[in-house]
Amino acid sequence: MRGLPVVAIVGRVNVGKSSLFNRLVGQRLAVVGDEPGVTRDRVYAQADFDGRSVLLVDTGGLAGSQGDELFTKVAGQAVAALKEADVVIFVVDAQEGITLLDHDVADVVRKSGKPVVFVANKAERSGVDLAQFTELGFGQPIAASAIHALGASEIVEAVRELLPAVEETQQPEGEGVAVAVVGRPNAGKSSLVNALVGEERMIVSETPGTTRDAVDTVLMRGGRRFVLVDTAGLRRKFKKAQGVEYYAALRALKAVERADVAVLVIDAVEGPTSQDERLAAQAEELGRGLVIAAHKWDLVLVSAAGESHEKAKKHKDRLIWQDYERLLRETLPAATHAPVCFTSAVTGHGLEELLDTVWAVGEGVHRRVSTYLLNRTVQDLMDEQSPPSRGGRSLKLLYATQVSVRPPTVVLFVNDPALATDSYMRYVQKALRDRLYGPGVPVRLLLRPREKGRAIGRRARSGRR
Repeated sequence: MRGLPVVAIVGRVNVGKSSLFNRLVGQRLAVVGDEPGVTRDRVYAQADFDGRSVLLVDTGGLAGSQGDELFTKVAGQAVAALKEADVVIFVVDAQEGITLLDHDVADVVRKSGKPVVFVANKAERSGVDLAQFTELGFGQPIAASAIHALGASEIVEAVRELLPAVEETQQPEGEGVAVAVVGRPNAGKSSLVNALVGEERMIVSETPGTTRDAVDTVLMRGGRRFVLVDTAGLRRKFKKAQGVEYYAALRALKAVERADVAVLVIDAVEGPTSQDERLAAQAEELGRGLVIAAHKWDLVLVSAAGESHEKAKKHKDRLIWQDYERLLRETLPAATHAPVCFTSAVTGHGLEELLDTVWAVGEGVHRRVSTYLLNRTVQDLMDEQSPPSRGGRSLKLLYATQVSVRPPTVVLFVNDPALATDSYMRYVQKALRDRLYGPGVPVRLLLRPREKGRAIGRRARSGRR
């Protein structure tokens, strides 16, 4: 249950922050242009800093025309990133030299109190004067050129030295299942958490966006420990969010990354949306377990029955939830493997089932399957459906072993990875989930070329564990 440390790249406009972001991430994610102010919304991505994963955040310029409304919003997002950051990369332009705007940014960065890695970008030309930047108060900057890959390793090394120790980012302490409660604004997340805990732990309001921060709530139920994280609702136009709302959205993303299981709360009356699909896809990409809570189910039953709730409870609703679950599967392709629970904070319907389901998914996310059982299962899959062939050659799954959990990651040694098709890998992935790990658990498959002496058939049939 560790959260990734946040590293924010800040500076005035047009110093090459986005180019540096792309260089450190290793792919072109941020839009880059010669004109000032290209980056208006924050861009984030997970990056590997010499074996330490971080959440890298690109920001717009922190200094510009104070009368420009757009600048004010962009700068607000940059300040929000500073508040969330564990380490700040402060970037200046080596070719243009020090400016008054650099002094303005330096003041903001200094007031944040965060550890700083000082970088002079566009330093590919010889003879640039880096000593002039020492008057900003952060020492002499690291000479870098994002375009020419200069100084990247020095920046990574400097950031790593300032990152918090791994144990300092571990929250919460103790065993249990960490659960990120996510969903659109006003879907009923806080009400659901309050109903599970049995008290008004969260502020509940009909106004969308009431929850700004992610708040951990420990729940003990039947000797099992749950850590519920209620997160700010994410609006449909996530990239257009401004100021505190974007800050809350970043916190929600961190909550999902830190959790074992994400509970996607859907307003059952309004139905699933493209935003819900995006949230489900985020959980899958981060390798977190997923459970769907179709919330406010009491209102659906009342509407379907056309009667008071007491009478609606007696109404046979099996066909209703079967039809609704089918709708969810069709609308949320990223969540086809996720179990669905129908819940109501008002009546308490489905709350115990939700906790049981979350616990089962959490166990699956951390489950480590023996190599013997894994290979025997893969052998069964090959017997039931022959692997694909191409050019007279068939794919052979020679050996399987699980290398990590959260999510369960399985390495498949094969005769030739190029023979594997997406459809067959999806078949193997789904079958492993269904037979070994359980619904809602993401399973990662990694293909590797054959290792001499390893074969599934021989080991699986030997009967040795």
